[in-house]
Amino acid sequence: MNHHLDDQGPDGLDSDELALRRMLHDAVQEMEPRDGTLDHLRRAVPVRRARKRQAAVGMAAAALFLGTAVPAVLHVSQAGGSDANPSIAGQASQAQGGTDQGKNPDGGSTGRVGDSSGDTGEQGKGGTADAGQGKESAGGTASSGTGPSASQSSAPVCSADQLGAGPATVAVPDAAGTVYGTFRVQNTSATSCDVGGAVAVTSVAQGAADATKITVVEHASGDAAAGLPDPSLYVTQLALAPGSAYEVKFAWVPSETCPTTGGTGGDSGGSASPSPSPTEQASTTGETTSGTAAQLLPEDGTADGSVSVTYTAEGGSPTSTATVPDACAGTIYRTGVLASS
Repeated sequence: MNHHLDDQGPDGLDSDELALRRMLHDAVQEMEPRDGTLDHLRRAVPVRRARKRQAAVGMAAAALFLGTAVPAVLHVSQAGGSDANPSIAGQASQAQGGTDQGKNPDGGSTGRVGDSSGDTGEQGKGGTADAGQGKESAGGTASSGTGPSASQSSAPVCSADQLGAGPATVAVPDAAGTVYGTFRVQNTSATSCDVGGAVAVTSVAQGAADATKITVVEHASGDAAAGLPDPSLYVTQLALAPGSAYEVKFAWVPSETCPTTGGTGGDSGGSASPSPSPTEQASTTGETTSGTAAQLLPEDGTADGSVSVTYTAEGGSPTSTATVPDACAGTIYRTGVLASS
């Protein structure tokens, strides 16, 4: 029995399907691959397979990394406390390691260890400067200058046996009767050392001088000792190399004349004596005789008085003394520590 339709071919296709099949075959029968297509396929297929394998390996590695890193981060965040930083497992582990290495007694985290190391660093670099500041406070007004800041030096503080005081110098009185003097202290050792800015100047009344009328103050801008260096030049700490020196200057500004030998006290009115002698007139030619000039230019009948001015270095030694002659009452203006020129 023939079960096929009358118009079906041996392949089970009807006449229309066979006609379509022939048309498709006719349409593509002249199509051929380009030259080298087979070689391209032979190269491209292995490359594509290799890329697929690499992608698979990368995905497996990423999954393995996530599987190990996430539990570690969770563990650190639970064990590190509030100070730990769980953003990166490596940093958190360093924080725990730092806790054991630090000197924090309560077993704190990285922040506390950093604090202790920071304190140590501040002590190391601030030791010399603190020593200088302590001496400034001991010296009272020596730190009131607005001069250069303390020099950053690692040299030790100068000891008494490292310093030597040269002879103090006292100049002649100027037109106003003010006498200026200088103390000079030198590093006589073979090593460098530091001196602070504290200054100790004392006075001693001699002869007819009145100790109750003699004061010592620090020089300030605008005072009567205009010839002294400006306070901005004072230093609070100075490094002295072997052979170098520093200076402290002073000025004596008289306020009264020395008393006369006739028994009258110091003349606050400013006159030298009731009747000036020829010597006094010759010394004040062209000027009005003032009490301060007469105090520093003694004449017959005037009591002999002087003021001894002493500077003592910070270590208590050495000391240097200058004597202002024919001085009985007045003010001593002193500077701070000055770098020697």
